[in-house]
Amino acid sequence: MSTADSPGVQWRMPAEWEPHDGCLMAWPARRELWNAQYAEAITEYTNTAAAIVAFEPVTMIAAPGDGDQARAALPGDVDVIELPIDDSWLRDSGPIFTVTMSSAKDGGDQGQGQRAGVDFVFNSWGEKFVPWDQDAALAEALLAELGETRRASEMVLEGGSISVDGAGTLVTTEQCVLHPSRNPDMSRADIEAEWRRTLGVDTFVWLPWGLIEDTHTDGHVDNVCAFVRPGVVITQSCDDSQNPNADRMAANLEVLSAVTDAAGARLEVIEVPQMSYFEIEGATYRNSYLNFYIANGGIVVPTADHPNDVDALAIIAAAFPDRDVVGVTSRVLAYGGGGIHCITQQLPSV
Repeated sequence: MSTADSPGVQWRMPAEWEPHDGCLMAWPARRELWNAQYAEAITEYTNTAAAIVAFEPVTMIAAPGDGDQARAALPGDVDVIELPIDDSWLRDSGPIFTVTMSSAKDGGDQGQGQRAGVDFVFNSWGEKFVPWDQDAALAEALLAELGETRRASEMVLEGGSISVDGAGTLVTTEQCVLHPSRNPDMSRADIEAEWRRTLGVDTFVWLPWGLIEDTHTDGHVDNVCAFVRPGVVITQSCDDSQNPNADRMAANLEVLSAVTDAAGARLEVIEVPQMSYFEIEGATYRNSYLNFYIANGGIVVPTADHPNDVDALAIIAAAFPDRDVVGVTSRVLAYGGGGIHCITQQLPSV
């Protein structure tokens, strides 16, 4: 069911650490993306779902005809539904969920207890991978399948390009959101206005850069920065001055050190200096530890079977002292262009 925003009802995007009713994922679909790594991609998606379902329910969307394969590979407590998909990066192609809060108009309880998925326009990261028509239609189809309300937006936006604190602050990257392949007819002010309407945020932290290797998504923020609790972000830094990301991450840190959140407080910044590089099929790929999924009681972190895993997991565990941190090898996810956060989407509780 679709709805127009009702006068007096405010919506907000909850922070990822708020309670979830479950996690949504999509089964690997675009075979040519994975090449000879398809079987290993299946393994990594399966292991990710198994790690998350230990904390909260998981629903896996599979392309028609792939449902039996998914059911055979996944733990029995993962639900599988079939819907047309082109690809399997659900963070970007799926809906972004919002919940209602008290009416701003009269201070009452109008709208409490509702949830809706915002259906932003998906254009395959600037028309990079064809076809994408099924992914462009996925949010509406998935919301209908789940019986969730749909709120439509005409703005191009991928879920991996934003992180919110649930209390009015959003962090993003200029490199991605202001890229001409997304919304060339919208100004920064136009984009912020649409975020206010759809996500209930009013304070915006614009980092200059994503990672230099992140060519598929033009520098998504979920590889470089995320809120971990109100007033606190965890961000990628770089302790190797020869790394091509060093200047970019230094520029991001400079912004984070100067901004305030919606509450007017300076942000506490936790740095993760580790990045791990490895080879697959003769090419070098990079794992981003910040591309993690926050589950009910847990953090599921992409790892690389690399010596840096231990220190990075320790920093993330210290940032989330009340949650169990689980590493899942995600080298082939990086080969495909993403990580664990990219293949998941939380369904917030109401």
